[in-house]
Amino acid sequence: MTPADHPAQPVTFDMTFEAIAHIESCYPERFGIPRQAGLVPSAPADIVFAATEFNKLAVRGLEQCSHLWVVFIFHDQPFKTAKPLVQPPRLGGRKTMGVYATRSPNRPNPIGLSVVELVGITTVKRTLRLRVRGGDFLDGTPVLDIKPYIPYADAIATATTWAAAAETRLPVRWSDSAIATLYHSYADESAQAAIQCLIAETIAQDPRPAHERGKDGNPGQEWNLQVQEFSVFWTVAQQQAIITRLVKKIKVKELGRSRQNPLG
Repeated sequence: MTPADHPAQPVTFDMTFEAIAHIESCYPERFGIPRQAGLVPSAPADIVFAATEFNKLAVRGLEQCSHLWVVFIFHDQPFKTAKPLVQPPRLGGRKTMGVYATRSPNRPNPIGLSVVELVGITTVKRTLRLRVRGGDFLDGTPVLDIKPYIPYADAIATATTWAAAAETRLPVRWSDSAIATLYHSYADESAQAAIQCLIAETIAQDPRPAHERGKDGNPGQEWNLQVQEFSVFWTVAQQQAIITRLVKKIKVKELGRSRQNPLG
């Protein structure tokens, strides 16, 4: 008999990993997090390590890297068991695809992989922090590993996939009330511009579930998500998002257990 005649035996490994760091993100809730890294380029986050001698040595050389791979755990998720078939939002939420052909967080091993821009490395009190932008992380995300993004090896110009084209972004308009709340919350103009850009980029990627996108313009339709310390309310009409109001809440690091916000 040849090896092909024998039934395949599963190969199992019993491994335990410890998080090397955690992420402080501008997204304290699952709803609204970009579906892919890079969709909200301005999204800030800190990858927070203990400021040990080991970690200080381990990040040596990262200052020469513009981008990083972050290997992390999809934590605080509602899934109890992994499913072999999922319904990607890119396919309208109605067509199924094998989980290994998608980036769904509902996986046998809930491991995520994202590329982010490295902005800087700093030490704050007893923590060593990698300042990054453009991530898709829930606040508190455990980090398993950091690797440098190497363009000549990682950028494959000829790569193809079923999700080849980027999704169309929603134009975003602000109500006078929302702008007033934003401006009254920050004395510094650069801080105003940064949070306004972050909120607009987050809403522009249309975080609504695919099956809800047909409700544009319905009476009473309003959505709500949290970005940093703001609860953001918006509607969609005629393929345009309108940010109707902002409610300033407690800061991200003061929040308790993250949760998905339902419709407002």
